Amino acid sequence: MTIYTGRGDDGETDLRDMSRVSKSSHRIEAYGTVDEANALIGTVRPTGHDDLDEMLEAVQNHLHVVQADLANPDPDPDDPSVESDHVERVEEWIDAFDEELEPLRSFVLPGGGPAGAALHHARTVVRRAERRTVELAASEPINETTVTYLNRLSDLCFTLGRVANARDGEPEESPSY
Repeated sequence: MTIYTGRGDDGETDLRDMSRVSKSSHRIEAYGTVDEANALIGTVRPTGHDDLDEMLEAVQNHLHVVQADLANPDPDPDDPSVESDHVERVEEWIDAFDEELEPLRSFVLPGGGPAGAALHHARTVVRRAERRTVELAASEPINETTVTYLNRLSDLCFTLGRVANARDGEPEESPSY
């Protein structure tokens, strides 16, 4: 398998079903932004916390499923797709890690130590992926569970950013108005 094919030189790319679309299509924007989020989460690992690293590895695998789902305009039942189990797993992680944190009393400025700041950054990219996916859903049918998954994942990134900062002794800062 060669890395370059030249098939994209005209500004088009293949979807999972081998149909050709513009690289600027809503579908490509959606799953391309998911890819960006996945790469950013990859820069967070290792966090220095084994439980966070294992979970982030699972998230990265989930994001490959999200990408495959979004790259497929006409999926078959056996194609990779985001399921409610993916969403439930993320909710379980949020609930478990939230118990480790002080309750929120105000907004939190994104930042902190290297892992915490990177997770806050990942949250913003996941939110953009969610917006791009919502935009795609307005013009083409998609698996709506992808939107729910991305929404929960941004919440998880926020929670994990707080956890990493707390574990690393980094204080949370609130905005001043």
